[in-house]
Amino acid sequence: MSQNPLSIQLYTVREHLAADLPGTLRRVADVGFRQVELYNFVDNADQYVDALADAGLTAPSAHARLVGQDAIRIFEAARTIGVKTVIDPAVDAARWTTREDVETIAADLNGLAKVAADHGLAVGYHNHEFEFEARIDGVSALEVLAGSLHDSVLLELDTYWAAVGGEEVVPLLGRLGDRVQFLHIKDGPLTKDDKEQLAVGKGKMPIDDILAAAPNALAVVELDDFTGDVFDAVTDSYTYLNGRNDK
Repeated sequence: MSQNPLSIQLYTVREHLAADLPGTLRRVADVGFRQVELYNFVDNADQYVDALADAGLTAPSAHARLVGQDAIRIFEAARTIGVKTVIDPAVDAARWTTREDVETIAADLNGLAKVAADHGLAVGYHNHEFEFEARIDGVSALEVLAGSLHDSVLLELDTYWAAVGGEEVVPLLGRLGDRVQFLHIKDGPLTKDDKEQLAVGKGKMPIDDILAAAPNALAVVELDDFTGDVFDAVTDSYTYLNGRNDK
């Protein structure tokens, strides 16, 4: 199997970053990652430029709340760092209950994508479970969103939260197709309790089937929380996924 690149959402190691950003990035690189997904980066753009370079890392994607925010400032920071895609990590659950609500979110993202393009960037959206728990005419609100987005707006499918929301992930990926450019890969017992999440390969998610269903998407490891040393889970996740690539 050909080598596929791996990334990690830095929210996973947020406590370490808060204490020592450069040292944490070097530690992530020591695990084996060469790409990361940023969060909370706007006020630290210059620091990230230096620290990423020193660690031998790049950041093709980043999370930032976009809808209703000062997007210009976010896009300028992303461009400074070298980010290519800025992904909105969540729009409030209350806005996913009707078709009109979801189409308004899509219109917001479509407008943001036009502004992002002027900065050489793309825009994406990342789900939680509530976009799948909400059903509109029998279809998940996330799929209603996808049907209303401009082709330039990408999706980052959080595979774990989609499953927690009741969706079968592999068929979902088939329906969403190439719009899914990023996958959040996480594992666990499929509960809403973040602290029950596990290293990739140690839970109930059909990881191999998911990755095979979206071979062109960038796999991004994430743990929202973890009971124990999170770097143990990060290392185990990388080892599992990298070993899969080597098969």
